Amino acid sequence: MNNHEIDYKIFGDELQGVEIELDPNETVIAEPGGFLMMTEGIQMETMFGDGRETGLMGKLFNAGKRMLTGESLFMTSFTNISQEKRQVSFAAPYSGKIIPLDLSQYNGKIICQKDSFLCAAKGVNIGIEFQRKLGTGLFGGEGFIMQKLEGDGMCFVHSGGYVVEKELKPGEVLKVDTGCIVAFTQDVQYDIQFVGGIKNTLF
Repeated sequence: MNNHEIDYKIFGDELQGVEIELDPNETVIAEPGGFLMMTEGIQMETMFGDGRETGLMGKLFNAGKRMLTGESLFMTSFTNISQEKRQVSFAAPYSGKIIPLDLSQYNGKIICQKDSFLCAAKGVNIGIEFQRKLGTGLFGGEGFIMQKLEGDGMCFVHSGGYVVEKELKPGEVLKVDTGCIVAFTQDVQYDIQFVGGIKNTLF
């Protein structure tokens, strides 16, 4: 594995949080604003992008890509610098559910809404995903660019409301309101269709 292996525990009902347990020298990265609390012995550091970039230009380029998704230029890393296990907790910014995703079980990649990423093990690459069809981005309600999470470690996304998991068979089509999509695997084709009728299209 290229990513740090982390243990976790999700707590709460309507307003959920996730507690990450870090072994010595393990690191978790998170979006600004998601941090809740941490035990003594954890070092917090602000960085450009997800910390995988090398060189100033690489860091600036990847941080700039994050701006395209509406995210902050910076991310925060939390590293256990002690010799014992330590805990750091993150909370979703609004009521809903936190979804743990082991990227090694999804062929190393998940595509998600641009504001759903919460935190991940160090080594997970947080990038941008361009939709193949321009109409998908312009009329999809979620913008032309979505986030992609790549690697073989744990990451956590969150969504408002109740979350339903759907597994599509080959060729199966599921029509979903664009604002209700949280994340999907890389082999799901995503496209937009207008509801028939001029009134439905306009209103």
